[in-house]
Amino acid sequence: MSTSPSRWMTIGDFLLRRLKEAGVGHLFGVPGDFNLELLQQLQDAGTLKWVGNCSELNASYAADGYARLNGMGALLVTNAVGALSAINGVAGSYSEHVPVVCICGSIPLKSIDRGLGMHHTMADGTWDRFLGAYAQVTAAQARLTPHNAVTEIDRLILTAWREKLPVYVELPSDIAYLDIVVPQAPLVLAQPPSDPERLRSCVTAIAAHLSAAKSPAVLVDLDADRFGVAADLMGLAEKMRLPVAAISTAKAVIDETFPYYVGIYNGQASEPHVRAAIETSDCLLSIGYRPIEVTTGDFTASLPADTIRARSHSVDIGDDNYQAVTLQEVIRGVLDTVPHGTSRAIPQRGATGRGATATGTPAGGSTNLTQAAYWQAIQDYLRSGDVLLLDNGTSYALLGLQLPPDCTFVGSINWGSIGYSVAALLGTLTAAPDRRHLLFLGDGSFQLTAQELSTILRHDHKPVIFLINNGGYTIERGYLGKTEQYNDIAAWAYADLPRVLRPDTTARSFVVKTAADLAEALSAPNDTLIFIEAVMDPYDAPAAVMASSNTGADIDYGPRGPQHRDNVQLRPA
Repeated sequence: MSTSPSRWMTIGDFLLRRLKEAGVGHLFGVPGDFNLELLQQLQDAGTLKWVGNCSELNASYAADGYARLNGMGALLVTNAVGALSAINGVAGSYSEHVPVVCICGSIPLKSIDRGLGMHHTMADGTWDRFLGAYAQVTAAQARLTPHNAVTEIDRLILTAWREKLPVYVELPSDIAYLDIVVPQAPLVLAQPPSDPERLRSCVTAIAAHLSAAKSPAVLVDLDADRFGVAADLMGLAEKMRLPVAAISTAKAVIDETFPYYVGIYNGQASEPHVRAAIETSDCLLSIGYRPIEVTTGDFTASLPADTIRARSHSVDIGDDNYQAVTLQEVIRGVLDTVPHGTSRAIPQRGATGRGATATGTPAGGSTNLTQAAYWQAIQDYLRSGDVLLLDNGTSYALLGLQLPPDCTFVGSINWGSIGYSVAALLGTLTAAPDRRHLLFLGDGSFQLTAQELSTILRHDHKPVIFLINNGGYTIERGYLGKTEQYNDIAAWAYADLPRVLRPDTTARSFVVKTAADLAEALSAPNDTLIFIEAVMDPYDAPAAVMASSNTGADIDYGPRGPQHRDNVQLRPA
């Protein structure tokens, strides 16, 4: 029998308490009859702050954005209809390695025990379909009962934190107010310690390879951020004079003004000095590298065969595999072990410090606004500490800009769910209200989740929203259907929406059609929400984005595909 101190507490209050102890201060979601009892407990106890959303999908995006800056996020939905609405965003958190706790208020436990039919079910006497659905997109799942609640709540929250992946909790509506005996001690968030011998051997091997190499280098994916090793990696690069590159999912994880940062590696789409640093390295240390076509220049990445592959809890070094080691302990051990590097030339970035984002000469004055002029102006607008969110589309040009220090980049690069960024913006604003938040997206992406702008306005947040109005899905026009109606969308008066969604708003809205218009909008004080609608030609897009779409069509549709017809793709000039 355990002798540790304990106390009586309701199941719902214990769940809320554990979330608070895990660093979660806000709960996103949509009320429903099966979760109202937990919402009432939240209101009565004041443990967390409730942030109601316009849909469960938006709540899942918001919780994801919140977790990117806060370390963990949570949302509350109702049985089946709410859970399935949210599952896309939770799957995105799984793809992007974001720890989110999805709580589903589910049908009463007595209904499950007695086989009673309930609404929000298939009406066929089955109860586990949604646990099964979430098993595909979460690291752990459980239906709580009075007997397992203590064990399962702790297991699920710790799993999310340790694995940096979402989890799914079903809370039957008739047990949240039942009292159970719970631990008195707070939840301790800690990775399980590494096996001492495996850690020593792994650190020794990596340090030996790096020290013996003539052209060592480091390549980081997003796990460098999720598992908190970015600062140690920069320390390692500085100590050994190593070039460091990132793939696009890890944009801004390494300070882009850091002297040893060389840029984004994207296979043949990389700048030459970045390719040279990575592909010719005789000891490449990769961190959490997960290649897909979007991050490999359409499968043109060529990492050295003997690349050291460090993951969250294991490392491959040649034929040797090291289990039971944590990434943070490995990188810290290597940093402490390696000697200071000798003088080594680091590949230099180009004069602009960034890759090309568009073609042509930036237009100014009263001429129509172009992508080239737009992104040049954005580059000059960025400042240290910004939180930058982008959606899929021509806003990928942001990946080519050089970010100032201490910026945070938030995107759905692997999962690629359009509309993610609007609701994720609510999450990042909630997590870090004192930072400046900039959202970059197109009209097509915005229309999917535009209603969450009303929640942002409701809470008096002050982001700057940059929306490109170019009449539809420009990135898709690069794949197929350059002039087809399926890539067109309804014409909205986007800049009017803040006032429509909140008539008493003080938001400043601008419709910009020239570089001069844009300059005037960018000079506005950011003491309230700023909404900038930039009207551009539907066939104007950054060359790199168009080229990627063209190649993507060949990958997607094959040699017999319709992309080979004349004038069906938006192509670089």
